[in-house]
Amino acid sequence: MAGGEINVSNVTVTLDEPNPENEQPTRAHIIVVGNAKGGSGKSTTAMHIIISLLTMGFKVGAIDLDGKQKTLGRYIENRQSYISKKKLQLAMPTLRVIEPSPKKNMDEAQSDERARFVAALQELVYENNFVVVDCPGADSFISKLGHSFADTLLTPMNDSFIDLDLLATVNGSSLEVEKPSWYSEMVWEQRKRRALIDNHKIDWVVMRNRLSHTDAHNKRHIEKILSKLASRISFRAAPGFGERVVFRELFLKGLTMLDLNKKGVGVKMSMSHVAARHELRHLIKSLNLPGIEDKVEKL
Repeated sequence: MAGGEINVSNVTVTLDEPNPENEQPTRAHIIVVGNAKGGSGKSTTAMHIIISLLTMGFKVGAIDLDGKQKTLGRYIENRQSYISKKKLQLAMPTLRVIEPSPKKNMDEAQSDERARFVAALQELVYENNFVVVDCPGADSFISKLGHSFADTLLTPMNDSFIDLDLLATVNGSSLEVEKPSWYSEMVWEQRKRRALIDNHKIDWVVMRNRLSHTDAHNKRHIEKILSKLASRISFRAAPGFGERVVFRELFLKGLTMLDLNKKGVGVKMSMSHVAARHELRHLIKSLNLPGIEDKVEKL
């Protein structure tokens, strides 16, 4: 979809059409990785999606909206540092980090952050095939704004009832869903606004992350509840990553599972790495992103 106006918090922003004589006539597909809770693996997931798309030959832009914590930004900076140190040939995205506004007035601060985010997005969407946006793990203006631009919204959640509360209130005795959470309602509101503005349907995908390798009652209960909830609030469930220490270890080097078999990287492949790479391939397939069908086998 080219161009378009998006409304968030009663403010309309526009992704202008490029000049068709000078620029790419259609914009990138925007993947937003977000929820309202920290520690769910958003930045690790975002980084693996970014490198997967680069590996498949796409041009990718990345925007870190959590300029205070800057996890995705530091992940990509660590990658650049490791590449330089080891003299490696690894693919890199174009990164933009949106720092918190220094303005004291709330309206002025939101206007400042919105302007800088939209300017970054405006730049990246016509220079890349995909733009991946990593949102803060909190209820904030900039997070809502990021959600509103999604073509694909991916919500990672740890496989626990604590994280399930992000999506809905569940009865502790019957394990029945009582009502959607405020986060689900926020996503629903953004989807309605987008549909009214440009008839676009945000594809919402929920990813169960840090899955246990044992068949526990808790795991089966969450799977059953998510299945019911998916039809009620219209999201798709996607396979996620198992609980593996390797994901945390790779951060300092800026590496992903797809880099470990590259010449000169210096990390020995294990069976755990192979299994994690398999999980990543399944996740990318499940996102149903445009143009990737015949390229996934490169992963």
